[in-house]
Parts: sequence; structure tokens; C-alpha cells
Amino acid sequence: GAAAATAKRAGRVEDEAALRDALLLTRPGDDVGPAGRMLLAWRTLASRPVAALVSEGVLVDVAADLGSALDVGAAGQIGNEIQATAGAVGNAVAGAIDAIAVLERHHSRAARELGPWLADAVLADRLGWAHAVPLFGLHPVAGGRRSPHAERQSGRPSRQRIWAAYAQAALQAMDLAAELGRRADRLLAVAPKLRAKGADTVVEKLLSDDAIVASSKIAGMSDRGLRRLFDRLIELGAVRELSGRPTFRIYGL
Repeated sequence: GAAAATAKRAGRVEDEAALRDALLLTRPGDDVGPAGRMLLAWRTLASRPVAALVSEGVLVDVAADLGSALDVGAAGQIGNEIQATAGAVGNAVAGAIDAIAVLERHHSRAARELGPWLADAVLADRLGWAHAVPLFGLHPVAGGRRSPHAERQSGRPSRQRIWAAYAQAALQAMDLAAELGRRADRLLAVAPKLRAKGADTVVEKLLSDDAIVASSKIAGMSDRGLRRLFDRLIELGAVRELSGRPTFRIYGL
């Protein structure tokens, strides 16, 4: 998704599967690496309350995760200027575009990496959402007539291209939401058939996160029991194995 698009723009080779591995297969407390930190930045967007996203501390941390240094002073100015217009009447996408302009004025070097993230945070705030959804982060340079070379040189997509990106991403998000809804319904339908202790916890984790590893620690369940539960869920058509590996397997809807 957005993290893979961010990694690609940064010239990295990690795809969604590699990003998932970087996060899930790294021991707690260990460094997930540059690409893994990009994924963490987008998970911050989706998991934190919208009201907390455009804050000094979050902006500094997210910019660092995305590979850009943003000092505390600049982050505070950016956050204050954006929050000052939070109650303004107007189009939500226009507000997101204006947020990128604010970022460019205060710290143009961070705009390429942090701009799509900030735009999605501000869009969610303007729409009154409890949590943000990565949208512009998926298609940061879609549509428009401006030369891609010119945008690479400046780091700034045109307003027309941002509008096109949001239109494309919104359609994609609706399709994905519908598909995930169907998969979640399937998992909930088969859940009563699961007899293993701890199965309810596994179902809850599958519904609330992108994926979980077969070695996850589930209270009251052995590693072997967890693997057997995943085999049963695959047999019932409720989950998929996402890695394609015989070991270090990862499961999700």
C-alpha cells in the first residue's frame, strides 16, 4: 500500500511482502530497518487518533521514519499553522493540498517524504474521521499534465495530480473495504467451529491487524496448537498464508 509506494519513491526495492516481513519478523526492540520504519510511519497514521497526528512530536518522529529530518521548531510551526485552519469551511481535499503547501514553506526538503502522509492526516481531520486512511500515500503523483521529470526535480506534485490521486485512491479504498468486509464475515462465520483454546484471541487479532505470524505468543496456546489452528482456518477458507514460505509463515484475511 502506501508504505510500498513510499519505499519505491525512495528508490528502495521492498514490496508489501518484504515490508511485512521487516515488521513482523523482527524481534521486539530490534531495528526494523529503513523500509520497516516507512511502514511504521503509515501504521502511525492509521492507528493514532486523528487529533494527535498533526502534533510536534508525531511529525518529528514520522518524518524520521520516512527518512527525512524535521526539527522540533519547524514541526511546531507546521502543526500550529495547519491547526489554525482546522475549523475553516471548504473542501477537505483542498485543505489537504494546503497542508502540503504549509510543509513546503517551512521545510521543503521534507515535503516529498512527509507530504503525502500529512495530506492524508489533514484530510481525515477535515472530514471528521476518528482515524486516517492512507489515500494520497497510495498514488502521490497520479494524473495531471505536469511533467513527471519536473515533479521529481521539485518534489511537488501539482494540485491537479493530487485531486486525481485522491479520486483514484478513494475508489481503490472502497473496493478494498468491501473485499475485507467479505473476508471478515467469512472468518466470523467459521469462528464458532473453532474448538482450540485461545482461538477467540487469534480471530480478534486477525480482524484487527494486517497479519500475524505463526510464532505469535497466544495465551494458553502452544506453537504447535497455533499452527494447527491456522491450518484449520485455511481449510475453512477463512484465512490465507501470505508469505509462500514453508517456515516463518504469516497469516491474514
